[in-house]
Amino acid sequence: MKPIWVTPISLDDVNHRARLGLSHHLHIEFTDVGPDHLTARMPVGAFNQQPMGSIHGGATAALAETVGSVAGNYCVDQSTSMCLGMELNINHIRPIATGWVEATAKPLHLGKTTQIWDIKIYSHEKKLIAASRLTTAIIKKALPD
Repeated sequence: MKPIWVTPISLDDVNHRARLGLSHHLHIEFTDVGPDHLTARMPVGAFNQQPMGSIHGGATAALAETVGSVAGNYCVDQSTSMCLGMELNINHIRPIATGWVEATAKPLHLGKTTQIWDIKIYSHEKKLIAASRLTTAIIKKALPD
């Protein structure tokens, strides 16, 4: 299988870039990169739970969009282009109150102007927690003045 990555990708690089922003606040850590997928995990705790004690759907959605968007950006030439989320659909299948969740993004479509990513989120017990589809827009980076 030919790798999908246009920009060279490594877990060290991805985790270094994710040390700021929402990924940092949600404790998202990238754990696996393969020729056609990227995986990240996030612990479940008080910082990302809703009042009833289960993981907040917004935190699960943020994990899905993060892993899909990051994967998308490594599928383009980052010197000229970038990927931004256009649309996220997520179905929350079962609650989880402890442990961690793991999201794996695989492409369904890698086009010139859009990408579509299939993202499955599992518990540490390998139970399906959520299924998501992310569409990204590929846009040209603005040239510096």
